[in-house]
Amino acid sequence: MARAVTSGPGPIRKAGLAVGRAVQGAGSALRRRIRRSTHAGGAGESGLAKLIELHAVNSAGDMMITIALASTVFFSVPTGEARGRVALYLLVTMAPFALLAPVVGPLLDRVPHGRRAAMAISMLGRAMLAWMMADIVSGAGLELYPAALGVLVASKAYGVVRSAVVPRLLPGRTTLVKANSRVTLAGLLATAVAAPVGGMLHLIGPRWPLYGAFVIFVGGTVLSFSLPHKVDSGKGEAPAQLTSGERVHLGHYKEQQQRAPRPGRQIVDPSVLHALQANASLRALSGFLTLFLAFLLREHPVGGLSAAFSLGVVAVSAGAGNAFGTALGSWLKARGPERIIATALMCALATACLAAVWYSAVTIAAVAAVAGIAQALSKLSLDAMIQREVPEISRTSAFARSETALQLAWVIGGAIGILLPLNGTVGMSVAASLVALGFAVSVRGLLGTRRTMSSVTGRA
Repeated sequence: MARAVTSGPGPIRKAGLAVGRAVQGAGSALRRRIRRSTHAGGAGESGLAKLIELHAVNSAGDMMITIALASTVFFSVPTGEARGRVALYLLVTMAPFALLAPVVGPLLDRVPHGRRAAMAISMLGRAMLAWMMADIVSGAGLELYPAALGVLVASKAYGVVRSAVVPRLLPGRTTLVKANSRVTLAGLLATAVAAPVGGMLHLIGPRWPLYGAFVIFVGGTVLSFSLPHKVDSGKGEAPAQLTSGERVHLGHYKEQQQRAPRPGRQIVDPSVLHALQANASLRALSGFLTLFLAFLLREHPVGGLSAAFSLGVVAVSAGAGNAFGTALGSWLKARGPERIIATALMCALATACLAAVWYSAVTIAAVAAVAGIAQALSKLSLDAMIQREVPEISRTSAFARSETALQLAWVIGGAIGILLPLNGTVGMSVAASLVALGFAVSVRGLLGTRRTMSSVTGRA
């Protein structure tokens, strides 16, 4: 086509060249705009811009694989068979991951000098697995599930490493909350772009989204090594100890605060543990809603809507809520993170209870949106508390361990969702129970411990 345009009659050639220049100009303008956005606020100099771009690539690749697996495991067969396939997927992938997840954080404590290589291996591993799955995805045989487990573990390992890397790349006068907000928003935008592209590739054939994921992850492998060398440095770091047992913990913490932090396992503020518990309940809620509503709305659409439209409304609500919560968290700058987490839990609990009593399309969309907002705000607040309370030498380890725990919470919530009967009222009651459990075990300690720690450390 290009040869025909450039060798055709004068008017056609001129029109073709004009269109080509316009497309090239638009592409260049878009690249410059993206570069300005990712490099703003000193992110270009600190290296955070590279991580923002890498996370966008990671999110796009994961979305491609999700589309390929969902179309095969979920959408291509009747609901009953799909539920069996997803249950098998959970058994073969999530159960081993539940055993592997607690190992990831401590393993990173032992290998802090190879984070760029770890991220590159995660990308390259998913690229190879995507290529392998492209040959077997149509049949959806048992051999698909070990490959899916590999993709899941590699993706979660990347998430843990990313959480550990962000503190190393903070620009001057930029808070960790704002940096994490920028990284998360880049991932959400990349997911929004990759979803329709993956859908169009799936129209060509079920394997094509996996080929797209292969290309994306190969690019991510190369991009991983463009991160600054300082992310590989573990100099001055020490493992963090996130533990329970508040009375002993407070005494150890007071003793630790009376001396300068030094290498060795560091006990952190108990309020961080309570914030992690609250976040775990909200992450479990997210996993539960993802799987439970996927089957429920496919089998029993609400409000006279079609199954596809019902699922679309929930997905858009959850995505918009997550994006809004991330932007709101960056604007709030996690002022009073304990109160933000408590408020997020109460809002999620109230909305889930409302949906259990008045189950409808509106309340289901509200639950998805509020869960997205609450999860985003609570995670940013947890990040702020880790930055505030954990000694710098243990901060990287604390991020890695907390992210591992949250990934495991999502798995548990998803497993509960697949086991429940497809009843909306029952499901929303269970969703409310998950949040209520998090509220019961964390909020009193979260707010009360903060006041106690202020008196211990002498902070206002």
